[in-house]
Amino acid sequence: MGSARTSVFRRRISVFIAMIIFLFVTLFFFYDKEDDFEKEYPLLLVNEQLVICFENGTDYRKLPYVTESPPTTEQDPLTTQRNHRRLLPTLHRSITGDAAEPMIYFVTPTYPRREQIAEIIRLGQTLMHVPYLHWIVADDTDTCSQTLNQHLKKFGIPYTQLASPMPEVYRARKNAPRGVANRRAALNWIRTNGKKSGVLYFGDDDNTFELKLFSEIRYTKKVSMFPVGLIGDYAVSTPIVRNGKVEGFFDSWPAKRKWPVDMAGFAVSLEYLALSPNATMPFRAGYEEDEFLKSIGLKLQDIEPKANNCTEILVWHTQTKSSKAPTVRISMDRQKLDRLNLGTVLKQLETMGVNRISETEGTTAQAIVEGSVKPLSYWFS
Repeated sequence: MGSARTSVFRRRISVFIAMIIFLFVTLFFFYDKEDDFEKEYPLLLVNEQLVICFENGTDYRKLPYVTESPPTTEQDPLTTQRNHRRLLPTLHRSITGDAAEPMIYFVTPTYPRREQIAEIIRLGQTLMHVPYLHWIVADDTDTCSQTLNQHLKKFGIPYTQLASPMPEVYRARKNAPRGVANRRAALNWIRTNGKKSGVLYFGDDDNTFELKLFSEIRYTKKVSMFPVGLIGDYAVSTPIVRNGKVEGFFDSWPAKRKWPVDMAGFAVSLEYLALSPNATMPFRAGYEEDEFLKSIGLKLQDIEPKANNCTEILVWHTQTKSSKAPTVRISMDRQKLDRLNLGTVLKQLETMGVNRISETEGTTAQAIVEGSVKPLSYWFS
């Protein structure tokens, strides 16, 4: 009897151990495959798209606020116009530079949302003041946005607009790797167009840049690095520099990263990038910078500390709080609104995705006249 019980017990133990081994092997196989999948380094996946929407290689910038001053009693209109015509050539030289300098390829990943155009305008106003810069704007969409292009054109900056949607296999993930498809598309544009001189920099559309940053990174020999403000629990991510050499990193999220830096905290020479033709950025959220810098074979001694030995913050990781676009209810013929400024304003905002106009739902639109609330039909009754 005791022998039978012992035999049953042993069989149960054997089954239990076999189940544990099976579970361990299954988990190991799954995670191993997942890790391999995340660390792919092909230049293009089968389902990865890159569409060149619009390009302009001519720099036709001018100061955004040079306007015709209203004539005064001492100044006739013809004199004012002549003064402005004299100013514009000097102004253009100050923006485009007097002698050839290394080109900065400023890569901005973006995606459709209600804040998109506002942030592109803010960033564009900064980049207008930077000479020898080509702006690569990669939009996370499979169609070319005419609205985005209209705003990019008006800055006068040489630019390329790409449509580079995130592959659906990654979009469905809980922690989707935003901006990776966009930056990979920009890398492919640089390679396809044979750009092997100049500097590559990844600048998000919601970051804030001090103009000094661009003169700092322009002459990067291999990889330059510098602090980024408003990052993580330390409110800063920066290299640690001693005697002019980078010896480590100060970042609140180590995560076993060899290069724990922010995307806005480094620039890469295209000559150096060209030495690694397969360098790219993997679809691995949180490890984009680390794996990209690994893929170009970066060594600690290759890093050039900028921003006064990393003692100054020239770029800030500012972030706009995203909100859902509101629905505004206007239960009247919208053509009537075209007689007022409201028709034009509301159409612009709807095109940008800032709001949505509906005849049947949303917050009812009203106007205020001398402190009293009036329906929009007030002007047409």
